[in-house]
Amino acid sequence: MPVSVTHAALDDKVFYEQWAELLPRLQAYAARAGLRFDKESDFTRFIYHMERDYELPTTVQTVSLGLPDGTPVLIISVSPPIEPLKSIHMSLQGGHQIWRLHPTPAGLSLESGVLFDDVRLTGLFDRVFAARGWPVVQV
Repeated sequence: MPVSVTHAALDDKVFYEQWAELLPRLQAYAARAGLRFDKESDFTRFIYHMERDYELPTTVQTVSLGLPDGTPVLIISVSPPIEPLKSIHMSLQGGHQIWRLHPTPAGLSLESGVLFDDVRLTGLFDRVFAARGWPVVQV
């Protein structure tokens, strides 16, 4: 069932907590599927505030899921705090597909309003990597 709420209605703290909760799910998927999970970048604000308190629950802004040889297949990044309408972008490398996740009170949802739970994550990523010829092993 789609969740209808504007992402502007949620505060930044909730959104970045949802992002921080997504990161270990991505890492777990990569481990199960024999893929790489790499941190690509930190928030610029963190880099410039290293010696001071940092208000977000994670420093990570961009990660990638890729093949064992290091070839990234999906680049996943979150909007910086300065952006008024925040989302998480999942970009297929070498293709034209981008998925966006938006915050809702129930968790992150796809643009269609469907919650991006572990079943949706696994289904989407299995299709993406299978299209690249990677045999996905169901656990």
